[in-house]
Amino acid sequence: MTIGQSPTQPDVFRSTAAYCEGRVAPDSIYALLHRECFALFPDELFADLFTDVGRRSIPPMIVAVVMVLQRLEGCSDREAVDRFSFDVRWKYAAGGLDFDHPGFSHTVLVDMRARLARSEHPRRIFEVALDAARQAGLVGRRRVLDSTALYDAVTTMDTVSLLRSGIRGLLGAAAEREEGLRALLRRDDDYRAGGKPACDWEDAVAREALIDAIARDASALLAALEGETLGPTLGEAATLLATLLGQDLETTPEGTFRIARRVAPDRVISTVDVDARHGHKTAARSFDGYKGHVALDPDSEIVTATAVTPGNAGDAGVAHELLAAELEPETPTADGPDAPPDEPLTVYGDAAYGSGELLARLEDAGAEVRIKVQPPVGLGGRFTKADFAIDLEAATVTCPAGARAPLRTRRHERVATFGAVCAACPLVARCTTDRRRGRTIAVGPHEASLARAREARRDPAWLADYRATRPKVERKIGHLMRRRHGGRRARVRDGRRWRPTSPCSRPR
Repeated sequence: MTIGQSPTQPDVFRSTAAYCEGRVAPDSIYALLHRECFALFPDELFADLFTDVGRRSIPPMIVAVVMVLQRLEGCSDREAVDRFSFDVRWKYAAGGLDFDHPGFSHTVLVDMRARLARSEHPRRIFEVALDAARQAGLVGRRRVLDSTALYDAVTTMDTVSLLRSGIRGLLGAAAEREEGLRALLRRDDDYRAGGKPACDWEDAVAREALIDAIARDASALLAALEGETLGPTLGEAATLLATLLGQDLETTPEGTFRIARRVAPDRVISTVDVDARHGHKTAARSFDGYKGHVALDPDSEIVTATAVTPGNAGDAGVAHELLAAELEPETPTADGPDAPPDEPLTVYGDAAYGSGELLARLEDAGAEVRIKVQPPVGLGGRFTKADFAIDLEAATVTCPAGARAPLRTRRHERVATFGAVCAACPLVARCTTDRRRGRTIAVGPHEASLARAREARRDPAWLADYRATRPKVERKIGHLMRRRHGGRRARVRDGRRWRPTSPCSRPR
């Protein structure tokens, strides 16, 4: 399919421009896109998505404008193309098209998103809109970070369904080797149909026999492929089956397979969507799927960056991606528009972002940190780490009773052990239950950054700024996730397809 060209000279008597001017507010999104659409989304911006031979596509500029308005108004694909066909403001926004300019199928939007996702620059519409907001002075130097759960688009599988699906996937990827691999199967199952096999699930012996039989079939297939150089498709299928076999099962002393009494730390929950994971927003609230991460300018409420990770990913580990434009800016010119800003970067986040590594990185970049850090906890009401005086320069730790212990390096941290001093200490009951070895205090590599963050939180001005700014990102997430935008549930399978193609979002 070749790239289509947007009309630049509409019929003066049939153009929506003359009709909408004076009726559409000059500062509305429709008027803004009408004035700037050819500069923001020229057809040439999408030239790499099309070939040199084939039928003409719908002009990419028109599709990009529709995608922008679709996101802002929370429309489905079908609703968006209907708006374009019958709402003159949408045609006005797309360069002042004629009233009778033909519409197009909703599948054009699906195709455009797929083309963008496969390209080297899938975020181009988002980046163009964000760059326009920066040039207009709408994006400042403050960022609020937060995440939210995105529910998976597929059903979470149990162990039996996972293993059978993994075997089916490997056999399906084997091509000409399929018959040879099928000859290794010993269970009365051709693994051609999905779902659970027939079994008396109330009978523990029958369940265990079924699990062992399926696991032995999986092991036989993997053993036959061991040591071979496999193609990408078969290699991925074999890797997935090996992962499924190892994450849920263990071998008994008798040599049979059974379900392990543990949960693997990065457990695959579906063979249909191998990127989805079990996630926990809180200790009592879990979900299956992904996490959506957002960076927000709290003054304009423009979303400046997004990311999608498996549901079990930590928030702090994604912060560098959300802040990449601020922490790793392009090389500025001396006095040009890209000169370093006078205002320092200020980052807000809840306790999920309070990792020492992130705090240290922000401090090294000269940023002001408005991130909560969890206070130390003392088991059973005993002294916490905060009750000890830690002198990093002298490499010593002083306990509440005045005893001092040196910090010694152990693996990736330094540890102070008070040992026999605790046995005769009058405060030992409030400190530790191990009188023989005494209390131990571990100090990580970013202890200084954590201590400074905890101390800063005690400042009333810091707390007031945090409380006034931090909740804005929650309102924006609620705006994006509510039913109108449908962002809470994933619409596609495979996390690699979760790439933002819509523009930054502002309140209307």
